[in-house]
Amino acid sequence: APPRAKAMHGVFLLDLNGFKQINDIYGHAAGDEVLVVVAQRIQSVMREGDLAARFGGDEFAILAQHLLGPESATLLARRVIQALESPIVLGKKTHRVAVAIGIALIPNDASTREESLRKADVALYRAKAERRSAMRFFEEQMDHHIHEHDRMARELHTALVENAVVTMFEPTVDLLTSEVVGFEAVPRWTHPELGEIPPARFIALAEEAGLIHDLAERLLRQACKAATSWPTNVRLAIDLFPAQLKDKDLPVRILGILAEHGIVASRLELEVTESALVHDVGAVESTLGTLHDAGVRITLDNFGTGYSTLYHLRKCKLDKIKIDPIFVAGMGTEREKARLVNALVGLGHGLGLTIAAEGIASESDGSSLAHNGCQEGQGDWLGGPVSAQTTLSLLGGAFASREPRDRPEAPHPAPTPRLATPAAS
Repeated sequence: APPRAKAMHGVFLLDLNGFKQINDIYGHAAGDEVLVVVAQRIQSVMREGDLAARFGGDEFAILAQHLLGPESATLLARRVIQALESPIVLGKKTHRVAVAIGIALIPNDASTREESLRKADVALYRAKAERRSAMRFFEEQMDHHIHEHDRMARELHTALVENAVVTMFEPTVDLLTSEVVGFEAVPRWTHPELGEIPPARFIALAEEAGLIHDLAERLLRQACKAATSWPTNVRLAIDLFPAQLKDKDLPVRILGILAEHGIVASRLELEVTESALVHDVGAVESTLGTLHDAGVRITLDNFGTGYSTLYHLRKCKLDKIKIDPIFVAGMGTEREKARLVNALVGLGHGLGLTIAAEGIASESDGSSLAHNGCQEGQGDWLGGPVSAQTTLSLLGGAFASREPRDRPEAPHPAPTPRLATPAAS
């Protein structure tokens, strides 16, 4: 029945945070007991005439009829949150659960049962992001965002199938000899309507949509195909995404792709971020350890921005660290940045690692890095990402034409300015 005049119905979707751990640790029988207590507590705060139901798993729903407005819906949601704040004691075990609540109002947000449930679910998605007890009302803007997110995920899948996500190559240059010693493979997606999508955006989208393994494998295959045309001393670098580190079959797949293209493992550099290393050092150690033992070089990317410790650096088999651009930018004029970069370089050398820097945008930064012992660099001053075809021009042209320097003992002389990178084709 429709709500009374100046009133509204409220559809509440509830999801328990922390319930999965109870099932995993104490078993499903304990989980069932917790659900019974949760249901009793929800029932205890409901008004006469309201309906509650369990949808399955740890999901519940409430239909609150004839509310006087959003304020009344808020009060009910707060009562539910408060009812579940107290620990649930079963025997000698104490369990804690939090609750996320999504709310849609009828007729304000929806006019049908299906629409109200969908919009309450949209609101629940926002509430669950809090990772604690929280309630959220449906918002059109969030609904639009979810629709847009879903559309982009489907279009990314199509782009992968149609090979519309292409691989570009950013040169890595020896700061002392001015030679290109490798290329980092980076994906580029040009959307037919929105233009070029930043990699950080569509990589995150691929992770959420379960497309990251497909994206990573296509990227590696395209990169290996290009690398077959390079001199055998030129290395190929590629990012490992956090989700890949959980894949126990990853080493077999990567080594298989290298073998298919006739590329020896020592030419491949896999880059893992500090945040991924710290988040799951066990997976990193196991997965990357296998690859490292096969000859693949391991690079710690974005060095200095995460929370890695000497323990992490020693535990994982690393060959190289890349200093994050945030520290490189302006280091020629900011003493604190220069000191920090020098400290990172010193730490890397102390661990016997190759030191590289990203985001080199000026001659002064490049000179300072080389002078203080940084061996390799990337950035606008050294050339941005180019096509596979253009890599051949770089290897045979601007950088390779320079006379190599003998490696002097520190302090090192500054490198000469770089020539412009040939236009991407």
